[in-house]
Amino acid sequence: MLSIVLTYRNRNLTIVKKCLDSLKNQTNSKFSLYLINYGSSEKYTLELEILIKSYSFVKYISVSTHLQLWNKSRAINIALKKCDTPYFLMGDIDLIYHPEMVEKCIRLIKKYDSVYFKYAYLNQRESSKSGSFFDFQPSFYGNSEVTGTTLYQTEILKEINGYDEFYHGWGAEDTDVHLRLKNAGYSVYFYKAEILVKHQWHPKDYRSKKSTYPFHTMLERTNHQYMLQNDRMKTVKANLNFNWGKMPSEKNILALKESFEKLEISSEISQIDAFLTGVLPQLKYGLEINIVENKQSSSIKNRFKKILGKKHIETYDMAYINNRVLEEIIKCHRLASYTYDIDWNRRVIHLKIIPDA
Repeated sequence: MLSIVLTYRNRNLTIVKKCLDSLKNQTNSKFSLYLINYGSSEKYTLELEILIKSYSFVKYISVSTHLQLWNKSRAINIALKKCDTPYFLMGDIDLIYHPEMVEKCIRLIKKYDSVYFKYAYLNQRESSKSGSFFDFQPSFYGNSEVTGTTLYQTEILKEINGYDEFYHGWGAEDTDVHLRLKNAGYSVYFYKAEILVKHQWHPKDYRSKKSTYPFHTMLERTNHQYMLQNDRMKTVKANLNFNWGKMPSEKNILALKESFEKLEISSEISQIDAFLTGVLPQLKYGLEINIVENKQSSSIKNRFKKILGKKHIETYDMAYINNRVLEEIIKCHRLASYTYDIDWNRRVIHLKIIPDA
């Protein structure tokens, strides 16, 4: 039997419905589907939970990570830890699946350790249409570098500790698994004989400062370099210092609604450095932090002092601070319960965090 996992956050429900309809119409129904709602807003969560009532094969898991960085790897691993079938398909909520997808997956995985599939991409106009899998005409096709949908032997994926939960934001986590499997001596087969998945177009505001969720402006590049460096070191197992596939603590999630000790700091370099190198890495209890831009640093008086070489206020840019704080969360507190938001107009960062026990 096959388990399929789809990860979700605030995606248009029309896209989700087309995806689930294509799975509902499979010629082989011997599969289960884990749908992991990783931190959607209340509005999207309510709409999603109404929609999935029409699909009896869905095993729904809601992960309380609202206003946290997107971590697809952790969402996948939560399903992987629960998976008790021999085969595991990492899918995509944006895809429309061939009606024989499940049937062909079961045949292929008996020949290879893992298999990934060639993508066909639909443009915006085509994606807005209704119909069966065969009614949608692709605009272009992906190559072997597109690794988003992969079929695994479950035990092999568990053997390498699943997906690497270092990867936050977008990019590289799928290819990273392929590389680690190869480093372990397993085969990774690219199936391109026919198209079994078609990708629906969707806007990508969530991957920019327009998003109301945390966004690191350089994280995709960091993810890519991390993947390359791990491959050069022939890494096989991920998540060696963290409990992978762990659900957030319900106790801590509820506690986030309570009042915490508050720490107010400015964008002054010395204050930020003290917080990021001392306070945050060692944090053991709940704390609410407000970081505000130091307005005095741009005053004529402060500029004049700088020109004269006198003692003056030095500050970091808020975009730089945003990236540094998020990096520290990834490094030290990726399993913490927290909420994070930045108001780019008011130049204020608000972080409320309870470290994982």
